[in-house]
Amino acid sequence: MARQLIEIYPIVPTQLARLPELSNNLFFSWHRPTRALFEDLDPELWKQAGGNPRLILRCINQEELDSAAVDPRYLERYRQVLATFDAYLAAPPPRADEPLIAYFCAEYGFHESFPIYSGGLGILAGDHCKAASDERLNFIAVGLLYTEGYFIQSVDTDGVQHANYSDTDPRDLPVEAVRDDSGQWLRVRVPIAGRSVCARIWKARVGRVSVYLLDTNCPENSGEDREITHRLYGGDASVRIRQEMILGLGGARALRALGLAPATWHMNEGHAAFLILELVREGLASGLDFSAALEAAAAQCVFTTHTPVAAGHDAFDNGLFTHCFQEVVAELGVPMERVLALGRSPHAPQSFNMTHLALNGARRMNGVSRIHGAVSARLCADHWPEVPPEENPVGYITNGVHVPTFLAQTWSRFFDDKLGCQWREHLSDLNFWRALENVPDEQYWQTAQGVKSRMLAGVRARLQREYASKGLSQAQLRHATRLLDPERPNTLTLGFARRFATYKRAALMMRDRARLARLVNDPERPVLFLFAGKAHPADHPGQQVLREIKQLMLAPEFAGHVVFLEDYDLQLARWLVTGVDVWLNNPVAPLEASGTSGIKAAVNGRLNLSILDGWWAEGFDQDNGWGIPGANVQDPNRRDELDSAAMLDTLEEEVVPLYYARNGHGYSADWVRRCKRAMMSVIPLFNMGRVVQDYARGLYYPAASHHQRLTQHGLEATAAFAAWKQRVRELWTGVHLRRLSEPPRELPRAGILNLRIAAALNGLAPQDVRVEFLAQRLLPQSRSELPALSSFRGQSGDAWRATLRASGEIDSDGSTVYELQAAPPTSGQYAFEIRIYPAHEQLAHPLELGLLKRL
Repeated sequence: MARQLIEIYPIVPTQLARLPELSNNLFFSWHRPTRALFEDLDPELWKQAGGNPRLILRCINQEELDSAAVDPRYLERYRQVLATFDAYLAAPPPRADEPLIAYFCAEYGFHESFPIYSGGLGILAGDHCKAASDERLNFIAVGLLYTEGYFIQSVDTDGVQHANYSDTDPRDLPVEAVRDDSGQWLRVRVPIAGRSVCARIWKARVGRVSVYLLDTNCPENSGEDREITHRLYGGDASVRIRQEMILGLGGARALRALGLAPATWHMNEGHAAFLILELVREGLASGLDFSAALEAAAAQCVFTTHTPVAAGHDAFDNGLFTHCFQEVVAELGVPMERVLALGRSPHAPQSFNMTHLALNGARRMNGVSRIHGAVSARLCADHWPEVPPEENPVGYITNGVHVPTFLAQTWSRFFDDKLGCQWREHLSDLNFWRALENVPDEQYWQTAQGVKSRMLAGVRARLQREYASKGLSQAQLRHATRLLDPERPNTLTLGFARRFATYKRAALMMRDRARLARLVNDPERPVLFLFAGKAHPADHPGQQVLREIKQLMLAPEFAGHVVFLEDYDLQLARWLVTGVDVWLNNPVAPLEASGTSGIKAAVNGRLNLSILDGWWAEGFDQDNGWGIPGANVQDPNRRDELDSAAMLDTLEEEVVPLYYARNGHGYSADWVRRCKRAMMSVIPLFNMGRVVQDYARGLYYPAASHHQRLTQHGLEATAAFAAWKQRVRELWTGVHLRRLSEPPRELPRAGILNLRIAAALNGLAPQDVRVEFLAQRLLPQSRSELPALSSFRGQSGDAWRATLRASGEIDSDGSTVYELQAAPPTSGQYAFEIRIYPAHEQLAHPLELGLLKRL
């Protein structure tokens, strides 16, 4: 007979009655004193439970709780945590008319004990929610509660990755069932492939923010449908499309079932784009036709893309989409072809592309760094066929990180002492952080070394557990960990930890093994590499890279100098980004959308040695790390060879000598100066509070205002706007421009430029278009670089732009005559064009329609 499980749970003493409440709010994921309350109850159980407060309270010995309940010091800490927690939750919103923002994402990385994340997208989403709570936005989030989450990684001696899965018990997670007024578990239903699939609603609390998570493990579902929310990114396309239907359609229905009416809907990646179809369905129910309902939905939707390659965007076979969406499309009351067209890419018409659905159903969209914004604009350019990619509506907001989550507690205490406790309220104040220059170098170095020692101890203990579980010998362990010495943290340590996708090139610096071996084995200046990361179970090239790293670890010339740490998770990430001396990132440029792990390292005063891509292209200031321009050659092998050599050159000629240039106090003064500079330059610009405020001011609030303007007088304005767009599209082919006068070749600085242009409007009225003069200065060269951090803060550059006015005159062929009288802004040589595009007060972006004629 199989063994049965019985659990004897302890009773929380009255004196500690709010410990369950603290365990059920992910505030603990970034507030170290809250975590310490649980850890200190039983440090060994804390390790065994993976730092899970909920599980601690279910499994701890009653005696430990009873002892804490009469310990004056513990009770005082408990009261202090509660005071901080209550004050945090009670803070009022910064503005009374705060619109409600709904944020949708397929994964969330809040804490390692809550395994519903796989990597960077999830960590970013978790940080976004935490910062929205800190910034007191009116913000909710929606996702899926996976039974197994992402896989647990083990790597054998040959470097072969094995993916293992483990079911999670909701009782172990900081979630609770959402119930209706009668006490019944709140559910929604989503029609999928002829079936009505039930999804239950859970709620997680992230500080002030509520995150609603859906799962389909409901008794009333078929076995197949109960498996929809089984694994994160697991299964085939049939599973993925059903997951995304639950997320998008079901998530929107869940918010309505909760009585919530978001003013803005944010799709973080295309996984959630089906929510657009649900909003269209609601618009149809209110009396709009399909085009107008789509317009109303799009006005309030924001779309963020994180994927820099076309192949990375979700796409489903048209046949699969048609099979799954029969009932949904029938309810929309339009032919299936009309809906398929919303997701059709010109390059793959046989597939329904989620990014194209998001572009059709959102009026505000962005990439996640300045470079990635430009890459995304090019990838999505066919959506606005007549508009140059650099002018289309795809903007960018460069990512950041949630500093309280990833800043080492030792640094927090150091800041409290040296900068004052108010540093938490000045995260985005550049001037405030300059005070670090005045901190004594020796104290700074000692603090950094203390953080590094803690990392080395944690990594060493992790390796000990791994070697013991695999039956490896103590001699093997000693050989592998001989440089992982917490008592002597003086070896230059480099870290590389992230998803093992091939474009991230984890093994790049290993191309010249002989040179690398000489470098790391220098007895006077040794070097240690720490690697961690998972390759998706279906990514065989990525797994091959992992094998190369693992096998290098076992090679005699690299033993002890190259260490691979398996099962990369948030806990290991926090250790590495706080403790390594140098953070490596060497993607194929420009394929790194952002790369926030490097931000986490810099926040902790660690130096980046990275290809100038993603966030680092904006964060590198010549003095806070090392930036390597990616080789601009077509041959991939030659490119990797050049990039590898550049990384090794910098490591050998600059990084190693600087680190080991120790003074009489045992540290390198120039190294400490750079580390301080990393903190001073990165914390105020790349913290998640700044990011969330950029989203709020640049995207969320404008979207909410746009939708309000469009709908404030009923359905008529929305219907009229949709009809206007359709009419413009139908007539646009007959629109063209013709010069009536030639511009002068030269003009004095004080002169006036006069132009006359005839515009054939093909039935459009003058107020339906804008005719524009646009000139770019060539000499002196224009300042053409885009602004850092966000394109929604306003553009820079030397463009000379002026609008031509209709003169009231009609030319002999019936064209409308436009005139320009404009004074040049400054002297110089200019290249100019005359252009015409549709204009309407309700457009979210001047070139939203993608229609532009130039002369």
